[in-house]
Amino acid sequence: MKTEYLTQNEISAAADILRRGGLVGIPTETVYGLGANALDVDAVGRIFKAKGRPQDNPLIIHIPDVSWLDRYCRDIPQAAYVLARRFWPGPMTMVLPRRDNVPDVVTAGLDTVGIRCPGHALCRKIIELADVPVAAPSGNLSGRPSPTTAAHMLEDMDGRIDAIVDGGSCGVGVESTIIDLTCTPPRLLRPGGVTLEQLCEVLGQVEIDPAVRRLMAAGEKPKAPGMAYRHYAPRAPVTVVTGDPEKSAAYIAARARDCEGVICFDEFVHMFNGQTGKTRIMDLGACADKEEQARHIFDALRAFDHTDVTAIWAQCPDTEGIGLAVVNRLSKAAGFHVIEV
Repeated sequence: MKTEYLTQNEISAAADILRRGGLVGIPTETVYGLGANALDVDAVGRIFKAKGRPQDNPLIIHIPDVSWLDRYCRDIPQAAYVLARRFWPGPMTMVLPRRDNVPDVVTAGLDTVGIRCPGHALCRKIIELADVPVAAPSGNLSGRPSPTTAAHMLEDMDGRIDAIVDGGSCGVGVESTIIDLTCTPPRLLRPGGVTLEQLCEVLGQVEIDPAVRRLMAAGEKPKAPGMAYRHYAPRAPVTVVTGDPEKSAAYIAARARDCEGVICFDEFVHMFNGQTGKTRIMDLGACADKEEQARHIFDALRAFDHTDVTAIWAQCPDTEGIGLAVVNRLSKAAGFHVIEV
């Protein structure tokens, strides 16, 4: 299969491919997604094949506006509409009871479905033109760092899918927040661009699913993408170091060896420059700028795959705001090999 590279002026071609049951890389504000018609069982099955994705890992349905919500969900609580008014279009997915027209392959057999209205205007336009809901996990090979540019996605998916639409770099940089509205209180299944603090402002109490901070145990069934498996991982093993930034930087500086990589905050790059000519450094952003860290984390992890590093050390922010999403992605990339200093 030859993967076609489409510009922003060629989105009707992308919509045609989706309607015909093909696979298209689509830009969103979070990461690039691997899209297919969510109502076409065969097309959705090709997502799993292209990614090498486990069949028990559910997908998220993308819609162009809130008016499509009750086409695919039932028993929708008022809280869903309140959240949609506040955060849609945007990086938030709601888990709700699904309608019968949503195939089992999308939900991994669950009676719930994750659904969101993406904040990227080009993405919404593609869905509108296709006139079908779009199932779209991140557009990387399963387990690898998610793509935040079309070039990243092409690295993994060239020859595996029909086309990729280049919509520029992703503004958020980590996948959407997932909030489960089928339980009381609502439960955060995956942190993202809509923060826990923002959800609490709207919903009051919100529980954090244990899988946000640890690997799921054997036999636990994921209710949302990314809960059950190691994700976002480069080829080299990752060790995450948390705690006071000065202490975590010093801890890494004392242990990083030749031919190992370091992901660090702006303020501490100088500690590694010149330490050894063989240490590779990726700048995550300033200590206080967690939005910048979110935009750069997958770029940094993916960039190491083009080097010969044998291991990667990563500084980590605290969990306030979008920092919780950065911590979650780094921890998953490291298989939860996290050291607190």
